[in-house]
Amino acid sequence: MKISHESPISADALMGDLVQLANPRFATDLLWFFKTGPGEYGEGDEFLGIKVPVIRQAIKPYRELAADQLEQLMQSRFHEHRFAALVILVAQFERAKDPDIQQSLFELYLHFVDLGQVNNWDLVDVSASKLGAYLIGKPFANDLLLELAKTKKLWHQRVAVILTFPLIRQYELDQTFMLANLLVDHEHDLINKAVGWMLREAGLRDGRRLRGFLEEHAATMPRTCLRYSIEKFSEKERKDWLSRSAR
Repeated sequence: MKISHESPISADALMGDLVQLANPRFATDLLWFFKTGPGEYGEGDEFLGIKVPVIRQAIKPYRELAADQLEQLMQSRFHEHRFAALVILVAQFERAKDPDIQQSLFELYLHFVDLGQVNNWDLVDVSASKLGAYLIGKPFANDLLLELAKTKKLWHQRVAVILTFPLIRQYELDQTFMLANLLVDHEHDLINKAVGWMLREAGLRDGRRLRGFLEEHAATMPRTCLRYSIEKFSEKERKDWLSRSAR
């Protein structure tokens, strides 16, 4: 469907565009995929039913939305509105050359996290995996990540872990292993997967350090976390580490 942009570029206009793209049958599938039932991690979330590439195309005219407009999107009950806001925020951050603008956008992101609106794994991953670049070389990175990880809030904890992805790419691995040590025995599968994923990425840069971590934790860490962390090892080595697991 072709969208007309005669209306002002605003959160309301973007939400209207996305409503036009809604697919109720696909929305029903997403309710199951993102675990929105009672007691599940996405409980109560609502969907329009729009595929990610379609959302990314629809938001192109809205790349300059102001902070208050992004906040309006983030407070929507519809998942796709929040996803769109985060993709726009990330794009603004990546285009920004001024450190003060980058700081403002990063702080806006943390505000959205504290609002509880970055509240599913896809919302976390599409944003934290990019915005963590702000923490590269920052002396306060450890304190911020620990503050997020120690909240006992699922999405804050996943944000903390995934924020280390850009750090890993710059061979700043300390934060990843710090959080892995803190969260290695976490009870939730989504944290196990996130920790294992970041450990795997860190291991691609420093395999010896990952193996040292596994020597200490492989026997007791959740099996999901272990499987993710050793995914790039040879089949023989994977079998060896899995044989040590008591879980």
